[in-house]
Amino acid sequence: MAALALFVGLLFLLLIGVPIAISLGLSSLLFTLLATDDSPIIIAQKLFDTMEHTTLLAIPFFVLSAHFLTTGGVSRRLVDFAKAAVGWLPGGLAMATVVACMFFAAISGSSPATVVAIGSIMIPGMIAAGYDKRFAVGVVATSGSMGILIPPSIPMIVYADAVEESVGKMFIAGILPGVLMGVFLMTATWVAARKMNIPSEPWLGWKHLFQCFLRAFWGLLLIVIVVGGIYGGIFTPTEAAAVAAVYSAFIALFVHKDMGFGKVPEVMLEAAKMTSMLLFIIACAMIFAHVLTEERIPQELAQSVLSSDPSPWMFLLMVNVILWFAGDFMEPSAILLILAPLFHPIATSLGIDPIHLGIVMTTNMEVGMITPPVGLNLYVAAGLSGMSLGQVTRAALPWMGVLILALLVITYVPWLSLVLVSHLF
Repeated sequence: MAALALFVGLLFLLLIGVPIAISLGLSSLLFTLLATDDSPIIIAQKLFDTMEHTTLLAIPFFVLSAHFLTTGGVSRRLVDFAKAAVGWLPGGLAMATVVACMFFAAISGSSPATVVAIGSIMIPGMIAAGYDKRFAVGVVATSGSMGILIPPSIPMIVYADAVEESVGKMFIAGILPGVLMGVFLMTATWVAARKMNIPSEPWLGWKHLFQCFLRAFWGLLLIVIVVGGIYGGIFTPTEAAAVAAVYSAFIALFVHKDMGFGKVPEVMLEAAKMTSMLLFIIACAMIFAHVLTEERIPQELAQSVLSSDPSPWMFLLMVNVILWFAGDFMEPSAILLILAPLFHPIATSLGIDPIHLGIVMTTNMEVGMITPPVGLNLYVAAGLSGMSLGQVTRAALPWMGVLILALLVITYVPWLSLVLVSHLF
């Protein structure tokens, strides 16, 4: 009954329009006051305890890095390289959008930043080239969500912190699933382009491809620095985030010079706003998770589920359904902090690798980014395109089906998540 009362209170606050962070914190506070003997001071203590999670320090650095990259012209060079590589195929501009989103996701760690950086260039570009506006917006909104799955990924950091797993293992485990998701989206784009007779870009030769690669080199090098530095043992994921922020500022200011020093305070302010929002949600979600733990709700849920003797595949199906529903109403970081501690002990008891569970949960967050009413990518795409939220949602629906198909493959083929981890760790 305790668990039911807590979740009903949270759901009620969300349904009446209370912001996610306030809903999490307020429901936890009311439950503590009305249903437990604990002092409300513990709520304040948990807020300050959030600052002791050094793993979460990576989040503000990756957010800052994404803002420097978005403002500093790196996204334009990545788009040009992607267009040179695949733009000559049927539906080439749409396929280039997917590729560019994969590149930018691998250097930003943020899904909304990926939609803004690539969508602001590719949505007008595709419309000018004769693409249907809904098609263009649907591709951008969906492809941008790969910022969650392809490392570095902020939700992966949150999951690893919630269940005390390795951030490095989570990052490496996300590489193949992220590539698979990109392949699925590119294949769907190619099929749709052939059916709709969408024009392709002319092939400009290997020399042009190489020139575009050189222009995008400094942005692509960040992928090597972050991923290679972590797995080469040069620095931790948190230190890698700090390196990414400094490197992004360096190439924006001194290499590409697309951004002047006068723009730096604005970039810092926008990054601070995004970081504050994310960390406030995370802090309130940790309070909620603390109440769950104090009431032994994860342990009781685990015992209840295990007593029914579910098979691993049935449990994973249940996880997908719950997360898909949760993604309709909540922000990814909050979902992971609340549900990961619930699912983790059950998955471990059923022999499911915690890293694989983390990738499954992160992929579900990717689907949630284009699921109304809270799907943040839908709002960003609507702002970029001038379309209503309903129009953007309808435009993204076919691509959501592609994401769900890829999600099922990732869920039931754990080899994709674990093969690189087993070789590198």
